[in-house]
Amino acid sequence: MTATDPALAALAQGWCALSLLHGRIEARIERALQSGHGLSVREYSLLDVLSRQHDGEGRHLQMKQVADAVVLSQSATTRLVTRLEDRGLLARYLCPTDRRGIYTDVSEAGLKLLAEARPTNDAALCEGLDEAAENPELAPLVRAMKSLNVPT
Repeated sequence: MTATDPALAALAQGWCALSLLHGRIEARIERALQSGHGLSVREYSLLDVLSRQHDGEGRHLQMKQVADAVVLSQSATTRLVTRLEDRGLLARYLCPTDRRGIYTDVSEAGLKLLAEARPTNDAALCEGLDEAAENPELAPLVRAMKSLNVPT
């Protein structure tokens, strides 16, 4: 493919549309979470990811897995965990079977805030998708996203 290849141009245009869709929706969710709950999108995502892990052998996420899930570097994820821990929303403790491992769990206060923030997040996501569906450039992406059957 060359730079003037129509297929490459269409691919680049699709990528720009996807980036635009993501940016608009993330900004909407960010505003809603910040104003309603004092949470950023990343903080909400981290609480959500960590709330889905379960106690027991092999059921806690390693920091690299958490970082991948919230799309941050490991160092940025560690700083985010520290901020939320300082707010009393997370707790860290040593793995009982491997003293080198550190687990992170959502505290009761974190679970409460997450439960309060989830409807705000969901509403902002739906509103953002509905608004984007009115844009002819973004509508196909919205339809594709709504047709996904992704397990949580």
